[in-house]
Amino acid sequence: MLRRKKQKQASTVAGRRRYRIKRASPFLDYARVLANYYKVHPHLLAARGLLQNLERQFGAVCPAFDSQERQFARAFFLIREAIAQRSFPGAALAVTHRGALVVSQGFGRFNYDENSPEVQRETIFDLASVSKALATTTMAMLLYERDHLPLDEPLLQALPEFVTLAPKHQQEARQAVTIRMLLAHSSGLPAYEKLFEFATTREDLIRAALTTPLRSVPGTRADYSDIGFILLGELLARKAAIPLDIFMRREIFAPLGMMRTCFNPALELKGQIPPTEDDRRFRKRVIQGEVNDENAYVMGGVAGHAGVFAPATDVARFAECMLHGGAPILRPETVKLFTRREPSPAGTSRALGWDTPSRPESSSGRWFSSLAFGHLGFTGTSLWLDPGRRLSVTLLTNRTWPDRSSQLIRELRPQVHDAIVEGIDGRS
Repeated sequence: MLRRKKQKQASTVAGRRRYRIKRASPFLDYARVLANYYKVHPHLLAARGLLQNLERQFGAVCPAFDSQERQFARAFFLIREAIAQRSFPGAALAVTHRGALVVSQGFGRFNYDENSPEVQRETIFDLASVSKALATTTMAMLLYERDHLPLDEPLLQALPEFVTLAPKHQQEARQAVTIRMLLAHSSGLPAYEKLFEFATTREDLIRAALTTPLRSVPGTRADYSDIGFILLGELLARKAAIPLDIFMRREIFAPLGMMRTCFNPALELKGQIPPTEDDRRFRKRVIQGEVNDENAYVMGGVAGHAGVFAPATDVARFAECMLHGGAPILRPETVKLFTRREPSPAGTSRALGWDTPSRPESSSGRWFSSLAFGHLGFTGTSLWLDPGRRLSVTLLTNRTWPDRSSQLIRELRPQVHDAIVEGIDGRS
C-alpha cells in the first residue's frame, strides 16, 4: 500500500515536471530537452521507468516562421539597410510570440568581405553584457530560491576583501554595499575600469575589482557597473562552491536545451563565429570565437559581466522560460521579483540584473509595455521581453567589427522593436 502511494506521488511529480518543461518550451524538441534535463539531474530518476522512451512521449513542434518575410518585412528591411550602411556586418534575429518562434533569420556576413561566411539563424555570437542577465542573474535567482543568496546581505560577508583591502577612508561606506545593490547597479562602483592594463591573471583582476574605489555613496544613485558584476560573479561562485561556467551549464543551459550556449567556445567552433574586432591595441589579433571584453579575457573567458556565446535561437529558448514564469528552472515569484523595477534609487530604470524601458526613449522602442525587461550587450546584442504581450526579441550583431567605432545600432534597436510589434499587431 505504501509502495503504491509512493509510486503515485512520484508519477504525479514527474507529470507536473514534464508539463512545466513543455509549457516553457513550446517550440522546442521536448524529448531532447527532457533527456538533457534529467541527465544533469540524476536524482530525479528515482521514479523507475518514468523517463523511458522520451522520443515517443514528445515530438518536435514546428517553428511558426513560414510567413516571417511578409509579416516582418519592415524589420527585415531595417536590418538589411543597416548592414548596407556598415552599422555591422551581420546579424541574427529571433522573435517569440505567444509561445511560437515567429522569426528566426540570419542577415549579412561575418565581416565586410563579400567572400566571408553568411550569417545563419543558428550562428553563434558573443553576447557580451547580455551574459549579465541570461547567465549571472539567472544563477543569482537560482541561489536565491535555494536560500543561499539573501539579497540584502552585505557584500563583505561573502567577499570580506571588498572591505579589508580597501583604503581606510572607504571601508565604512563599503560595508553598506549589498548583493541587491550589485544586481541593481546602485553599489557606487564605477561603470568600467581597464583592469586588464595591469592585471595579468584572473586572481589579479578580481583583486583589482575588489579594491576599485566607490564613485558614489552606496544606494544613492544607479550607475551601470561592469565592476559590480565582476564581483557578483565571484560572489556567486563562492556561494555555489563551483565555477560559474559549470554551474550555468548544468543548471541553466542544459535544462533549457540551450545546446550551443557556452563560455569559451571549442577551438573547432571559432571559425563559425563572427569576429568582433581587429584588436590592434591589446591582444593584437582578430578577436573571433573568444570573448571581446578584455577584463573577461584576462579572467579566462568566464566572468559575471561577459563571456557567454550563443545563437539567437538559444537566447529565444531562455526568453520563453522567462515568459512562462521561469519554468522549468525557476519559480514565477522569483522571476517577478528580479524583473520588477527597483523603487530606489530615485529615477532608476533598473531591476535586479535586468533593465526596464526608460521613457521617453528606450532601446525597446515605443510599444513594449511597463512590464517589459531586457538587456543590451557591447558587441551589438540585445534581448527584450514583454510578458504583457508574451513577446521576446533577440537581436545579435557584431557591430564592434572592425574597430568598435560604429554606434548606429543605437538608432536601429528601437526601430526594429517597433517594426516587430507593428508586424504582430498588423499595423502599417
